[in-house]
Amino acid sequence: MRIALDAMGGDRGPELLIQGALSALRENSNFDIVLLGPEDYLRKHLAEQAIDPVFSDRLSIEHAPEIISMHETPVEAVRRKKNSTIMVGFDLVRNGRADAVVSAGNSGATMASAVRKLGRLKGISRPGIASLFPTLKNPVMIMDIGANVDCRPQHLVQFAIMASSCISKVLKISSPRVGLLSIGEEAGKGNALVKETHELLSASNLNFIGNVEGRDVYQGDVDVIVCDGFVGNVSLKVSEGLADAAMQMLKTEIRKSIRARLGYLLIRNAFASFRKRVDYEEYGGAPLLGINGVGIICHGKSNAPAIKNAILVAENMVRNKVNESIVETLKVNPTVNMDQG
Repeated sequence: MRIALDAMGGDRGPELLIQGALSALRENSNFDIVLLGPEDYLRKHLAEQAIDPVFSDRLSIEHAPEIISMHETPVEAVRRKKNSTIMVGFDLVRNGRADAVVSAGNSGATMASAVRKLGRLKGISRPGIASLFPTLKNPVMIMDIGANVDCRPQHLVQFAIMASSCISKVLKISSPRVGLLSIGEEAGKGNALVKETHELLSASNLNFIGNVEGRDVYQGDVDVIVCDGFVGNVSLKVSEGLADAAMQMLKTEIRKSIRARLGYLLIRNAFASFRKRVDYEEYGGAPLLGINGVGIICHGKSNAPAIKNAILVAENMVRNKVNESIVETLKVNPTVNMDQG
């Protein structure tokens, strides 16, 4: 198995990305890694790393001279920069020279490149981006978190099928519980999109438990939550902002008195565990589901541990044949016309 890593993506430069790649190689011996980027530039950075010869044999470079920045328009950038790291990565997958692509670069360009190079799985109208959220129990997968801001009911059913198949394979959850994000638990609550989607999911072969409200997201009583990309992205950004704000608020309160500082010394391990639990880096990247291959989109601020975890998620998806599971689940859910755009 070979996993292609966009070594030029993200905000922190190739050093941390390469460190993440090496950490993944140390932890798992099931794959090799292909670094994507300007060859001379990457070789210079590799020379600065103390790489064990055992791992250097599992690390190679694929020359990709162009880079799509975070501020470029995705479709236009993909059209102009055919030799960009992201395009070259998915080209490797299309040609059978890699099994997955991991990128912390422009997420829209990653999505556009994947669709352009690999196409969609049979029966999928729109690929989407899934993300694991921490809860009081096990992580919940929310789908979609930004790829599709305007959706029809059949798209949300596809999201449910893809996320349910993914979490079943990756986290080994049999018959994942699927919820539909709405403003109330009752079937009649929500806008027209939610109401129509509720009917379709109720008629599907998925383990659909009904509507869930925003306050239920972190309870851990559901395994998959479905929504359109607009709502999902707002939920993601609010959650990230809340986690950061909560940490800052706690630090501010602790600094206010000697008693609070002494108390912190007693609970600092719990404090560290909480921070780790809500940190995006612990969940790796966000799987791009619905493409005819495997792609992982990482946070632009991803550090080495986050990149390592994203690579391991990619390996997990390839090894457990998530796409094959999605296609099989589509076959037994004929309640919606999956070929509609």
